Formats: sequence, C-alpha cells, structure tokens
Amino acid sequence: MITNNISSALFTDFYELTMAQGYWKDNMNQKVVFDMFFRKNPFNGGFSVLAGNETLMDYILNFRFSEQDISYLAEQNIFEQGFLDYLKDFKFTGDLYTMDEGTVVFPQEPIVRIHANLIEAQILEGLILNQINFQSLIATKTARIWLASKKAPIMEFGLRRAQGYDGAMSATRAAYIGGAAGTSNTLAGKIFGIPVMGTMAHSWIMSHSSELEAFREYAKIYPENSVFLIDTYDTLKSGIKNAIIAGGELVEKGYNFGVRLDSGDISYLTREVRKELDRAGYPQAKISVSNELTEEIITTLVAGGAPINSWGVGTHMVTGGNESSFTGVYKLAARHDKKLDKMMPAMKFSDNPAKTTNPGIKNVFRLYDSNGMASADILALEDENLETNKEYRFYHPMVDYRQFTCQAAKIEPLLKKRIENGERIQNRIADCEQLKISRKNMQAQLETFDESYKRILNPHIYKVSLTEKLKDLKREFIEKNIN
Repeated sequence: MITNNISSALFTDFYELTMAQGYWKDNMNQKVVFDMFFRKNPFNGGFSVLAGNETLMDYILNFRFSEQDISYLAEQNIFEQGFLDYLKDFKFTGDLYTMDEGTVVFPQEPIVRIHANLIEAQILEGLILNQINFQSLIATKTARIWLASKKAPIMEFGLRRAQGYDGAMSATRAAYIGGAAGTSNTLAGKIFGIPVMGTMAHSWIMSHSSELEAFREYAKIYPENSVFLIDTYDTLKSGIKNAIIAGGELVEKGYNFGVRLDSGDISYLTREVRKELDRAGYPQAKISVSNELTEEIITTLVAGGAPINSWGVGTHMVTGGNESSFTGVYKLAARHDKKLDKMMPAMKFSDNPAKTTNPGIKNVFRLYDSNGMASADILALEDENLETNKEYRFYHPMVDYRQFTCQAAKIEPLLKKRIENGERIQNRIADCEQLKISRKNMQAQLETFDESYKRILNPHIYKVSLTEKLKDLKREFIEKNIN
C-alpha cells in the first residue's frame, strides 16, 4: 500500500532529466547496471539497518509522467517535443535486486541493484536514494536505541518533531523495523499495523483542579492502561505520592498501574520512585521515562542500574539526532557496449580513495562460522559462486595489503531479484505483515553478530571485502584507464 503516493516522475533532480534528454538525442539508451550503496555507518556505529526498499518498489512501479507533468516540463523551454513524447510512455521496465528489508548492512556493499535502460535508471536515482537513505537512517538509530536499552520496550513518539508529514510517516515505519515496540502516530498505526501507545500529557493534569483528581479521573476512564505522568509539579513531593493513591485504588479493583517521568535527573528520580512504589507495596508497578533520550543516555542509565521498564523516545529517534543523513549513493557499475555486444564494467575514480567505486555486476555474500555467527560480507562478481568449507582469500576494497583467509560453514547471498521486466516477482503483501517480517529479520540478524560490532561507542569494524577476481578486475580497470 502506498501511503503518500509518490507517483509523479517529476520527483527527481532536474539534471537527471537534462541528462536523459541528452541520452535520448544521442541514442544512448543502452542497458546499464547501477548500484546503491553507502559509504559509512551513521552515528559512528558498527552497523546499519536497511529500510525503505519495500515502499521504494511501490513507488518505482507507479512512477509516471502525467499530462500536467509533461506540460510543466514543456514550460521550461529546454526539452524537445520528441523527448517529451518519449516521457509520456515512461515506466520502469527493468529488473531490481535488493536485500531483504531489515537486513543488517555495511558500507561499500550494494544494497539495491538496478538493471534497466540508461534513461530509466538515471531518472530513478533521486527516488531510490530518497526512500532508502532516510528510512535506513531512522531504522539504524532505533536499533541502536533498542540495543542500548537491553531490548526493553521502546515507544516512538516523535511525530511532532519529525520533518513534515512524510518524515513522520516514514520515520514511524522505519523505527518499527529498527525495534520500536509501538508508536504514538495514530495514522501510521492504522496504515502499517503498528501498535499505538500513549498515556497523558502535562495538560491533562493541569486541566484538573488537582493532580490527584487528574490521576483518579484517568484511572476511572482507562483502568487497564493507567500510566501516570508524575513530574508536572514535583515528582517526589506530590507526583509519586498521588500516583500511589490513585494506583492503589486501581490495584484494589484488580488492575495494575505505572508511572512516567519526563524531566529531571532520571537516574536519581527513578531510584527514589522505585523505593516509594516498593515501600507502598506495589513492586509490580512499572516505570517509564522520556525526555530527549539518546542511545548514549540510555546506555548510561542502564549501566547505572536505573530501574526503568520502558522508554519513550521521540526527537532523536525520528530525526536521526546528531546525524541528519545516511551516506547512500547511486553509481554506474556496468554498461552495455554496442561494439562488443556485452556488458562492460564501469567505475568512478576519485582523488578521495573512499569515493572510488567497485566495478562490475556484483552480489554480496555473508559468511558464517560454525557457530552461526557472521564473520564477513564478500563482494563477488555475478558469475562467481562461493562454496562452504573451502578456504578463500579476500581483499579490502581500498587497501590491497589488508587481506584475510576464511573457510565459511554457511554462505548466504544477500541480493535477491524482486522486480523483473517491470513487474514484481512475488505479490506485494500488506504493510502490517511486511513490517513484522522486516522487524523480525532485523532482530534475528543482530543476534548473528558479535557484541563488538554492536557497541554504541567504538565498535569493532566488520569485514567487507572483495573476492580475488573482483580485486583483479578493479586493479586492471584502474591501470587501463589511468595510465
């Protein structure tokens, strides 16, 4: 289901269209292969989480130029009528390969691969990067927060701080994939099948004649879901005391209750609140906290033993916090040569070695040891097949002398064909089901990585390497085109 229908093919950078017209005029609409990959993990982390590729496929298959779009382009006085006529029938007719949504991914490896004619592939660049970059950023941020909390329930409630409507909807979707247990975003809950959560704001308490009255009224209306916000006036002198009174009345009726803190010294206050609850005879009462939480703050609180049962995270989760973008790029990897009648590798050089790309049509293989733990991701050429229990030597993508040998007990190809000749290979499943699958995939995959790769601070670097055949192709390509 498309939630915010990006169907207009004008959702692309203008230079993609000017280049497309140039290709059309020069009859250069040959078959090409583009890779989407990213250059570094966000947040100085050790891993990333792929998200957004399911919605991306929806958009690609509905990407068209309407009559109004064509008229707008004509008004720019730069496009020929013949090219505009070509765009009237534009649709994606190629193939798309991608990893499963929720896959734990790493820099330099293709996470989306497009096989199409040059014009189609070029026009799709902005759409692909827009969808994958933002959702992968938020899914990665959420996974870090979830791990920092020791996999406790995380409520996403960042709607009011998100970057507009689509930012809020996409962020909620991605956050659920990344491990959030639910959301305050009611519309996203309906569309995506994500559990909706929420209690009260300070305005509820301030609207009543007293804090105790506010708690009692809420308990009367929602006896099974009463979580009292206890920091409106004074957390320890009034908030927790009134919560114990109202909560105690609920317990007498056979219900439970919880409290939430949204300000102050969370470590100190939660300890004192826990003491008060236990002293009153309510060890079952849960404590939830919010207030500009990050994975670093959560890590500190957990390490310090703060008695917190669940977490509410908004701003820093749905915006990416201190990192506003994912470093995904879209680069040509192969093109059809008319004279030779075959696909030829393509590669971008750069004065910055980190921006040099890996040529050719590639797949990505994940290697596992005998304990089922991931040990490396390997970029290999399309015609290569890696075998289990056979020793191979692999090479760093940029530094030849950094090599290692490996004999994998299990090898998993990660890129899978999802669209062929402009049609889905498998039927699209409902968002509520897809997100559950993507979320479970993320959680299961994280279990296969050593804790050193998942550290919030100073994580170990996971190996992403090249086969010898791909390494040699890259070296030969460089020597041929530079010398």
